[in-house]
Amino acid sequence: MQRGMHTDTERCVRAVQSKDARFDGWFFTAVLTTRIYCRPSCPVVPPKPENMTFYPSAAACQQAGFRACKRCRPDTSPGSPEWNQRADLVARAMRLVTDGVVDREGVPGLAARLGYSTRQIERQLLAELGAGPLALARAQRAQTARLLIETTPLPMAEIAFAAGFSSIRTFNDTVREVFALSPSELRARLPKRDAQAPATSGALSLRLPFRAPLNPDNLFGHLAATAVPGVEEWRDGAYRRTLRLPYGHGIVALTPKPDHIACRLTLSDLRDLTVAISRCRRMLDLDADPVAVDDQLRTDSLLAPLVDKAPGRRVPRTVDEAEFAVRAVLGQQVSTAAARTHAARLVTAYGDPVDDPEGGLTHLFPTPERLAALDPESLAMPRTRRTTFTTLVGQLADGSLQLGVESDWSETRARLLALPGFGPWTVDVIAMRALGDPDAFLPADLGIRRAAQELGLPATPAALTARAAAWRPWRAYAVQYLWATDSHPINFLPV
Repeated sequence: MQRGMHTDTERCVRAVQSKDARFDGWFFTAVLTTRIYCRPSCPVVPPKPENMTFYPSAAACQQAGFRACKRCRPDTSPGSPEWNQRADLVARAMRLVTDGVVDREGVPGLAARLGYSTRQIERQLLAELGAGPLALARAQRAQTARLLIETTPLPMAEIAFAAGFSSIRTFNDTVREVFALSPSELRARLPKRDAQAPATSGALSLRLPFRAPLNPDNLFGHLAATAVPGVEEWRDGAYRRTLRLPYGHGIVALTPKPDHIACRLTLSDLRDLTVAISRCRRMLDLDADPVAVDDQLRTDSLLAPLVDKAPGRRVPRTVDEAEFAVRAVLGQQVSTAAARTHAARLVTAYGDPVDDPEGGLTHLFPTPERLAALDPESLAMPRTRRTTFTTLVGQLADGSLQLGVESDWSETRARLLALPGFGPWTVDVIAMRALGDPDAFLPADLGIRRAAQELGLPATPAALTARAAAWRPWRAYAVQYLWATDSHPINFLPV
């Protein structure tokens, strides 16, 4: 699977005829006779090849006048893995669109964040995706609207504005155009108990799809084992955490299920729904293509048994890049428990309090601005690490260092390496878990070196890096498989 797969007609036809779910989100099938578009795994009888045409995005299908299939619901398929494995302009733009930037700041805001003109952004997105930023944002609004219509009893007017529409009329027209049903007709199709579910707690219950296989052990194990008290917890089989969002805050509970992740969201402002979902998907690496990753890693005879034993490992990431960078510094040369203790003290002293009637969450993680104002002498850490900490939060607070979905990986690495106390390990763990670089590698990490020695891989960082060239561009996933050889709690789903 590669960039521009929708142009390979023969390959796309084969995927549709075999109903291969691995290709869902990579491309969309538009049927010329019915004017409907589907995901490749649609359960209906495949159309004749001459009646199929292929598009790289749901937005492009909608732009061309096709409507979403009511059986396979292509608008709810996992996102394309490309946007999380690439660092070019189009990929960074797509990550920002998914994060709701176009709705909040418009196309000029999107362009400003990326450092390009609006014309350049529109031209590149149109060339590769068949749709510009406004059309892509519109498709996302339609998907969010459908989600709220089908999972909540909210009035349509509230749904329209929560999904990002500027008026009720635009909301009605868009939903009818995209789904060939009015908002009320969409809701009427639901079983009565779903449509009339009480909204007593204000929580939304959603299903987050992913490409199989997905191994939840190291993914949820890592998040739970490193959880900062007050901000994160493992409770009743779910990873729960607080979220700082553009319009307010939220609390999410994420529970691994065999064919989806159950997501329960409580938001102080419903306009944050799209971005909350996007950040949770990103944290759990749900848009990854595990088959492509595992096939590549299996080419190494020493890694293959680890992949075969527990395929589908994901890279545990973050909902807040700045928060993760701060925690990476707190975790330098100390145990997991000590890092959690350091972070918990900062949370209690500088985090914004939140109410959590369903659990034990108490705060949002402090902003860089709050942390930049603290007295360095109050930090219980060596003086050199204090300098590292204060320099980092100072640069995050004044905007001279920006960590976000739009970050250029190479440029950001260079900026981080220039900070005092930032060596290759800290930079690469931030690149892997905060920036989302799928090829970030930690050859000097103690756990990696120990695993390499046990497996018969080269144990020195230079030799291991040379061997790992064959694992590219998926070395961050190799790290997960190597870490998993250890008995550390990060590798096990909590009970």
